[in-house]
Amino acid sequence: MTKASFTPSKSSSPTHAYPVLPLRDIVVFPNMIVPLFVGRDKSVAALEAAMAADKEIFLIAQLDPSEDDPDRDDLYEIGVTAVVLQLLKLPDGTVRVLVEGKQRAALTGLVQTEGYLAAEVEKLAGDDGEEALEAASTEMAALMRSVVEQFESYAKLNRKLPAETAVQLGEIEDASKLADAVAANIQVKVADKQALLIERDPAKRLEMVFAFMEGELGVLQVEKKIKSRVKRQMEKTQREYYLNEQLKAIQRELGNEGDEGEGDEIAELTNKIATLKLSKEARTKATAELKKLKTMAPMSAEATVVRNYLDVLLGLPWGKKSKIRKDISAAQAVLDEDHYALEKVKDRIIEYLAVQARTNKLKGPILCLVGPPGVGKTSLGKSIAKATGREFIRQSLGGVRDEAEIRGHRRTYIGSLPGKIVTNLKKAGTSNPLFLLDEIDKLGQDFRGDPASALLEVLDPEQNAKFNDHYLEIDVDLSDVMFVTTANTLNLPQPLLDRMEIIRLEGYTEDEKVEIAERHLIAKQIEAHGLKEGEFTLTTEGLRALIQFYTREAGVRTLEREIAKLARKALRRILEGKAESVTVTPDNLSDFAGVKKYRHGLGEEENQIGAVTGLAWTEVGGELLTIESVTVPGRGAAKITGKLGDVMKESIETAFSFIKARSPSYGIKPSIFARKDIHIHLPEGAVPKDGPSAGIGIVTAIVSTLTGVPVRRDIAMTGEVTLRGRVLPIGGLKEKLLAALRGGITTVLIPHENEKDLAEIPANILDGLKIIPVAHVDEVLRLALTGPLTAIDWTEADDLAAQPPAGVAPIGGELHH
Repeated sequence: MTKASFTPSKSSSPTHAYPVLPLRDIVVFPNMIVPLFVGRDKSVAALEAAMAADKEIFLIAQLDPSEDDPDRDDLYEIGVTAVVLQLLKLPDGTVRVLVEGKQRAALTGLVQTEGYLAAEVEKLAGDDGEEALEAASTEMAALMRSVVEQFESYAKLNRKLPAETAVQLGEIEDASKLADAVAANIQVKVADKQALLIERDPAKRLEMVFAFMEGELGVLQVEKKIKSRVKRQMEKTQREYYLNEQLKAIQRELGNEGDEGEGDEIAELTNKIATLKLSKEARTKATAELKKLKTMAPMSAEATVVRNYLDVLLGLPWGKKSKIRKDISAAQAVLDEDHYALEKVKDRIIEYLAVQARTNKLKGPILCLVGPPGVGKTSLGKSIAKATGREFIRQSLGGVRDEAEIRGHRRTYIGSLPGKIVTNLKKAGTSNPLFLLDEIDKLGQDFRGDPASALLEVLDPEQNAKFNDHYLEIDVDLSDVMFVTTANTLNLPQPLLDRMEIIRLEGYTEDEKVEIAERHLIAKQIEAHGLKEGEFTLTTEGLRALIQFYTREAGVRTLEREIAKLARKALRRILEGKAESVTVTPDNLSDFAGVKKYRHGLGEEENQIGAVTGLAWTEVGGELLTIESVTVPGRGAAKITGKLGDVMKESIETAFSFIKARSPSYGIKPSIFARKDIHIHLPEGAVPKDGPSAGIGIVTAIVSTLTGVPVRRDIAMTGEVTLRGRVLPIGGLKEKLLAALRGGITTVLIPHENEKDLAEIPANILDGLKIIPVAHVDEVLRLALTGPLTAIDWTEADDLAAQPPAGVAPIGGELHH
C-alpha cells in the first residue's frame, strides 16, 4: 500500500519536536484514550524521554507492521500528538502505557537522537467556524444522526463493544469528534482507519465511517444468520458436527450449494460408482453401502466404517492395467544390464514373455526364487517388473503370523483393515503389477492363524481369479498379477510348494563375483561415498584377493560391504591430504581391509590320517566341512561330537556298521573293534549340522584311521552311504561345488546319480574342478586314500584267538598275559 500524501494547510501550527512511538496495528484518534503495550527498545526509550519532559509524544502508524526498526519511509504522513497518562513497567521488560490522543499532526521530518526516534511535526488545526457552521446545518445534523443510529445497529451485532458506547456517542454534538469517536470503535483495517485520520473534513469523515459500518453490518448480519441456523441444527450434537454444519451454512451463504457434486461427498461417491469399471458384484455392494451411508448421521462411528470401506473398494484399480512390454530383445537387454549370470532365471522370464506376447493372456505364473542371501533375489524381482513394464510391489512376509495380514479382518471387528494383497493392489494403481512376496519361508504360525495356508488361494493360478478378502467380502481378480516369491530355503508346507515354480539361485563363482563388482558394486559405492572419477580404483587383482581372503559367501552382500570399507578409507586419505587418488592392489589391500579373515587354498595343508574334507549345504551357500576320527581304547563303540542332528548320527551308525561288516576286505582286523572305540568329530561344535550327505566322508575317515593310510588333502566328497556300500544322491550340488572351488579343492567325488545335474553347472566351475562320479564306497576309498588297501583273510577262529583271556584287559592296543 502506498502512503497517502498530505500538504499542511496555512493554518497549521509551527513545527515542534516530539519523541516518536511507531504503532504496528492500531491508529489512535484525537480525544481517544488507548492502552498500549510497548516492547521495542527505541519505543521504550521514547516513552522515557516523554515522561522526563512534558509527557507529550507523537503516535504514528507503520506502513509495514513487521518492520522492527522503521525509518521515515516506513511511516505514514499523519499521526496524532498524545499525552502519556500512565506508564507501568512489566516484569518481562515490556511497558504498559495509557495514552490520550490530542491533535492531528503531520510528520515533517525525523530528528537524530540517541536511543529513540524523535520527529518534527506540524499540528493540524481544524476550522472551528466552519465546523460550527456545518454542525448547525440541517444536512450535518441528519448525517450525524444517521451515523449514531447506524452505530447503534452495529453495536447490537458486535458483542465486543460495551452497551454504553452508543449512548456516549449520541451525546457528542461536535461532528469532528463524533467521526473520530466512531472511527475509533469500529473494526476496520489499519489503512482504512489511517484514511479516516488523514481526512480533515468532518462531513466526509462521517460519510466514510457510515460506509465502513454499512459494510461491516452486512458481514455481521450474515454471521448472525449463519450462527442462528447452526444453533437450530446442532442442538445435542458434538463439536465436530457443529463445525461441519457451520461449514455447510457458510457454503450456502456463498451460493455454492447449487454446484453439482462439488464439496459433496455423497455426490462424489455416487459419481465414482457410476464411472468406475466395477464388477457386477462390486457395483451391487458399493451401491448398497452408499444407500446405508445416506441414512446415517455424518459423524457417527458407523458412517466412518462405511466411508472407509467405500474408499478401499473404489480405490482398487478396477479395469486399470499397465501396458505389458512384448519386445523379447528389449526385455533380455534389461535383464542382462541389471544382473550378470543367472541365465536360468533370465531364460524363464523371457519364456514367460514369449508366451504372453503370443496369447495376449496368461494366468500369472508363480515363480519362487530360492537361494542364499545376497544373490540378488529381490533385485531380480525389480528387474523383471522393469523388463515386463509392470508396476513393482514388494511385501515382506518375514514374521507375519496372522492370516488376517493376507486375507484382511472382517468388518465386525473394531479397527478392521483389508489384507496386504488388497492394500498393495490399491497402492499399485493397476490390476496387473508384479507382486514380490519376499522371504516367504519366514512366515510364522501360531494360535492366531496360519498365513501360509491363507496364501494357497492367492498363489493358485486356478483360484486367484476369485480371491475373497474378508474385509471387502467380494471376489477380487488376481489372475493378471504376476506373483514372484523369494526364499532362502524350501522349508515350506508342501501344498504351498506345489503351487510355485521353483527356480534356484545357488550363488556366484569367483569370476562372476569379480564381474558383478566391476559392473555394479564398485561404481555404486563410489557414488554413495561422494568419490570423484579417478579418485578410487580397485584393480581386478585386488578385487580377486578381496573376494578370496575377506569374504566367504554365496552372494555379494559381504563383498559390497568390504568395497564400501575400502572406499571409506580411501576417502579419508584423500580428505586428509595424504593422497590425491587411491589405487587398491593385492600388495596394499591389507592396509585398507585389515587382517585377512580367511585362508584361501586347500582345506588341509598336508595329507592326514583320519581327516576328510566333506561338502555341506547351508542356507547361506555351500561350505567345506572337515570330518575327523581317531581310535581310543574301548570296546568297539562310536563316540560322536560336533552338535550333530539325528540324520547325521544315523549316517555315522550306518557307516560304522558297514565298516565292521567289510573290515577284512579293507585290511582291518575285526578284533580291533573289541578293544578300540572310534571317536568321530565335526569341528565348529557350536554350529548345528545335519543332513544326508556325509556318509562316504565318514566311511573314508574311519577307514583311514583304522588302516593308517592318509587321505588326499586336495580331494573333497559328498554323498550318503547305505549298509551295502552304495552311494546315494544328494542335493545342493552347485553350492557344494562352489564351496570346493572357493576352498582350492581340485577333485570332488559326487554320487553317480548326480552326474545328470552337471548339465546345469556353469562351465567355469566344471573347468576349475575335476569331478568324479562314484557309485560305491570302494571307488571312494580307492580315489581318496593315498595308498591301496590290502584285503586280509579272517575267520571266526581268528576272532576267538584274538579275544583276550577273561579278566585281562587290553593295554595300549596289544595283548599281555
